[in-house]
Amino acid sequence: MSGSTENPQATPAARDVRARAAEWLERRVSEDWSQEDQAELDIWLAQSATHKVAYMRVSAAWDKADRIVVLHKAPFRPSFASPRKGILPASFRIAAALIVLSAIGIGAAKYLSMPDGTTYATGIGGHKTITLADGTRIELNTDTSLRIALKDDQRKVALDKGEAFFHVTHDAARPFIVTVGNHRITDIGTEFVVRRDASDVKVSLVEGRAQFERSDGAGATKPAVLTPGDVVVATANTFIVTRKPVRELNETLAWRHGALIFFHTSLAQAAEEINRYNEQKVVIADADTARLRINGTFPANDVRLFGRVAHVVLGVNVENKGGEVVISR
Repeated sequence: MSGSTENPQATPAARDVRARAAEWLERRVSEDWSQEDQAELDIWLAQSATHKVAYMRVSAAWDKADRIVVLHKAPFRPSFASPRKGILPASFRIAAALIVLSAIGIGAAKYLSMPDGTTYATGIGGHKTITLADGTRIELNTDTSLRIALKDDQRKVALDKGEAFFHVTHDAARPFIVTVGNHRITDIGTEFVVRRDASDVKVSLVEGRAQFERSDGAGATKPAVLTPGDVVVATANTFIVTRKPVRELNETLAWRHGALIFFHTSLAQAAEEINRYNEQKVVIADADTARLRINGTFPANDVRLFGRVAHVVLGVNVENKGGEVVISR
């Protein structure tokens, strides 16, 4: 596989993980796949969330590349439960999958020339990356809307709804400010994520520092300077700061790669989260079922897979009713 398909902005460690994930996938679809092979893959996937997400991304890109390279042939879709050889060699198709992944970064560059003061938005299940001329990157999650205004003395973003990840290039002469309702986050060279729900705002700091405060100057709570691992939950009148391991914060950002990671999460909370990404909704039928706990890494856009896993792991009943996936005991 040619190194030219790699994203030049990826770190060496990230490129190594993605290359390893591609090797696993190539083995799985082009060789005799045994239970011992599956056990080895399971061990590698269990080593970190990064491995799981990388393998999921390569698998998804394979699926897209497969549809591209066999478009002129009879319909074909490889099944990872029972691999079949495709029309083209697996090494070619893996390379095509990596090209699909690289295209994500290429597509982001078009935002360099878009005008300031513009609204950017995603629909349900959408994901968009905006790259500013100074190198700052903003990733919009599902059902998100924000406005950007760049001036000589400052860079301002207003998050109207949804969730966004910010990788900010620090510039002391042009502060980077994110406003969310009546709250404001000021960057001090930072990676952070902001989520705006109906009743509150959540800010998680992954790297660097940022200041969080009321933007209207009201309220008794003083501004807080956030460091990696700090999580702010703010309502209209107040906010509190707690701490989480940075590793745990990184797992909550799996949506950047099309995945959701649940660790001892109630079925009700997991369903609420996966519903953010899908028009088809998961419905938990009763309180007992809602309290059940689930673990695992799931594609954000596959409601039915979520239901099947819940059925197998938790022993719940899963029915498709009127376009909804209804889970009950």
